[in-house]
Amino acid sequence: MFFKKYFKNRRQGKGIEIEDVTSFRENSPQREMLISEPIDSRGFQFFRFLAISIFLMLAFRVFYLQVMRGDYYGGLAKENRMRYVDIKAPRGLIYDRNGRELVRNIPSFDVIFIPADFSRDASEKNRDIRGMAELLNMNDQNMAAITNSQDADSLNPVLVKSNISEEEALVLSERKKDFGGFQLDKTAVRQYENGAVFSAVMGYTGKINREELKKYPDYPLTDYIGKMGLEESYEKYLRGINGKQKVEVDSAGNIKKNLGTENPTNGNDLHLGLDAGLQEKIEESLQKMFEQTGTKTAAAVAINPQNGEVLALVSLPGFDNNLFSQGITSEDYEKLLGDAEKPMFNRAISGEYPPGSTLKPLVAAAALQEKTISPDTTIGCSGGIRIGSYNFPDWKTHGETDVRKAIAESCDVFFYSVGGGWQNIPPLGIDRIKKYADLFGLGKILGIDIPGETSGLMPTQSWKQEKIGERWFLGDDYHSAIGQGFDTATPLQLANYIAAVANGGTVYRPHLLSYVKKNDGTEEKIKPEILSKNFVSSSNMEVVREGMRQTVFSGTAQSLKDLPVEVAGKTGTAQFGGENKTHGWFVSFAPYDNPEIAMAVLVEGGGEGHSTAVPVTRETLDWYFSRRDNGTK
Repeated sequence: MFFKKYFKNRRQGKGIEIEDVTSFRENSPQREMLISEPIDSRGFQFFRFLAISIFLMLAFRVFYLQVMRGDYYGGLAKENRMRYVDIKAPRGLIYDRNGRELVRNIPSFDVIFIPADFSRDASEKNRDIRGMAELLNMNDQNMAAITNSQDADSLNPVLVKSNISEEEALVLSERKKDFGGFQLDKTAVRQYENGAVFSAVMGYTGKINREELKKYPDYPLTDYIGKMGLEESYEKYLRGINGKQKVEVDSAGNIKKNLGTENPTNGNDLHLGLDAGLQEKIEESLQKMFEQTGTKTAAAVAINPQNGEVLALVSLPGFDNNLFSQGITSEDYEKLLGDAEKPMFNRAISGEYPPGSTLKPLVAAAALQEKTISPDTTIGCSGGIRIGSYNFPDWKTHGETDVRKAIAESCDVFFYSVGGGWQNIPPLGIDRIKKYADLFGLGKILGIDIPGETSGLMPTQSWKQEKIGERWFLGDDYHSAIGQGFDTATPLQLANYIAAVANGGTVYRPHLLSYVKKNDGTEEKIKPEILSKNFVSSSNMEVVREGMRQTVFSGTAQSLKDLPVEVAGKTGTAQFGGENKTHGWFVSFAPYDNPEIAMAVLVEGGGEGHSTAVPVTRETLDWYFSRRDNGTK
């Protein structure tokens, strides 16, 4: 009764009346119950259970973090406190054959972003993004895209902007604490000498992209890598080994203490067979020819016939590779891509052109070796050949002509006859022309040590059937024998084949690199590599050489007679596009008795070779040998 009344009065907000209490007897059962059992509620029991559960959960979590995963989280904490900062290794330098420096490293700063050091507070993040975008003159959205696309806990640096100005670097250095996650990265960019002249050889460096990372997975995303030319093909030599600085940082990534440094190892230096002065002279002479003819594109290659070293490799117009190495703007890049003259196209190794009459020495060597003609074989040239209703003209009437005269005067009738047969001369045929073209290195990749080389084409009967759907005709033999029809070759291939004629029949793999000067002081020399030799007898090769020498005495290149050395050569006028469009070629070597240089010069759309490519060759060789005789470099 008491408890019922107690809880009823409590619900009604009343107390316990005195008489209700005093009515208990001292030993009543109700009194015993009230004293022996404390008052409790279900709510109190629930909260007590909840408190005990939370305590146990917290205790287990502490045990898990400190005992079971203690090493892991301890390592993370140490990693966030201790960092290794890369010290960029200087990239190796590149020199020409005379020790002239063609590229150097200049100090530079990049801005990088470390996601793990970036604020987690949304307002602070937006403030830093806007401030950094304003400082670097970048778009807010682009800056936000860089910061938001990364794993927030990543310590891998991400490039924000490369090669910033000195003013930007100074401001960022002074305000570094205002921009958590953003840092200055000390690096270097390449500065190329006379970039537009040497870009076809040197290439350039630029920031590595994700495709290149697949090939070089150990490179950080902020690293530079060779993109074209020697910079690309000799990346493994030019790149040094980065050093490391162990530092202690705060929560914003600011360095507080240097804990030790591992110095970087410089990249290896490249020493080329290239003659920088010769390269510049050829470019200068071609530019003069442009002014005279109104042409805009050309290429030239010079090779040492004794070992295959490339002495010069010119492609015009060129491009300034410093634009790329130091961070090209989108406007400049679009301008280069949109240029109708394709300045980034390496015509010397990638341009495929009909070789025209420059192929005639090769056809002569093949015919002599296959005994379809002899050095004394003659044919009467009356200005052309008529086969049925087809006329195959010559550029003039040559009269009685042997192989030497045919080379010197570029007699088409003689080589029509050699290629497809006529009068007393049996046909050499396209298969045998193709055989010797392969041996001389035409119609295939030679393997020069810069990327981008193309093969050109020396056709076959089966090729024409497969590609064009027509059988091979006699006229195809005639055209191919004078370097027309389907024939194409690169300036590099023609220079290399003429180098083989110059040295008596040895075809070397052309190469730009002469030796590597390693950072330990040792040298790694590039050994000449022979692709083919002794496939034409020395006596037959001498007949061909005599014909090329006669080109200068009494043929199509007589303007070279008064040079300080004896020169041998062959002009070429190659039709393309339409009947009135021609490229001007000239291939040559000198001195005649002990050749030091073989050269191919092409003036695209330059008309006849004797009026464009020959004057360029004359000016170049005159300078080259006069310089040598004067003892200057």
